[in-house]
Amino acid sequence: MDGSTLQSPQLKNHSKLVEFILLGFSDVSNLQELLFGVFLTIYLIIVMSNSLIIIITRTDPSLQTPMYFFLGNFSFLEICYVSVTVPRLLTNLYRQDRNISFMACATQMHFFLVFGATECFILTAMAYDRYVAICNPLLYPLIMNNRLCMQLAVGCWLSGVPVHIGFTYWIFSLPFCGSNQLNHFFCDIPPVLTLACGDTFMIEILVYVIALLVVTIPFMLIFGSYLKIISTILKLPSATGRAKAFSTCSSHLIVVALFFGSGIITYLWPKSSHSATTDKFLSLFYTVVTPMFNPMIYCLRNKDVMIAMKKFLLRCMML
Repeated sequence: MDGSTLQSPQLKNHSKLVEFILLGFSDVSNLQELLFGVFLTIYLIIVMSNSLIIIITRTDPSLQTPMYFFLGNFSFLEICYVSVTVPRLLTNLYRQDRNISFMACATQMHFFLVFGATECFILTAMAYDRYVAICNPLLYPLIMNNRLCMQLAVGCWLSGVPVHIGFTYWIFSLPFCGSNQLNHFFCDIPPVLTLACGDTFMIEILVYVIALLVVTIPFMLIFGSYLKIISTILKLPSATGRAKAFSTCSSHLIVVALFFGSGIITYLWPKSSHSATTDKFLSLFYTVVTPMFNPMIYCLRNKDVMIAMKKFLLRCMML
């Protein structure tokens, strides 16, 4: 008897399964062109607005402070973050070719997780910067020196890389059989795990552990920093001083609430409490919508950035 006839149907399917199909928004086939136009516009807004912030934080003398150093890092990160998912989504909508190979899927997941972790860490570093600036203003130049800022930035960018290399490898070492259709617009953890055969309990536990380390702990550090910041601000004798201190923190707080709120619901909320469609739209919120609003939040609520941007645009118009 030939050895291949002894294989189970699951093994046969697993041997043939070399790619996934990203269903994305195929359920609204009559809106594909509209969705392509909307997502392309959003992507261009994100890239151009964040690029503008990077330029002015690097070139304007008034913005050469730790606060804007981290804002420049954050803006570059936002470009990287959306570029992991949106170009692929645009290609799928334009060509109607939704196939993605195992390797491409694993690569997309890895970089999405790494950049997501980096965003958590950079938002935490930005909160620490505000904490030192408001709670220890006299020591601020000594504590937040160039060396510490560089060390924090490098740590934020690199910390998630080794963990997520191993984690992504473990997920894609699982046997996949049966359907290869991912009910999502990119290779995220929950939809990929739903297609895996066998016991995924240990990986699901690891998802919670990593989410605890990467999402919950940074969020609690930010929360603790702002408790001390708000306590310090309320003790300021001048109403003008209190208003100015609050204005330097409000933008960051809004961004933290939007990003961490949607992330916690997606990765830490019990899976039985929301559907695959809900997961898809939550992911859309923190991968596309929030990055679009972040530059607007930081620019419109920050007078220094607005002034620097106006000066830059005037210089460009005079050339």
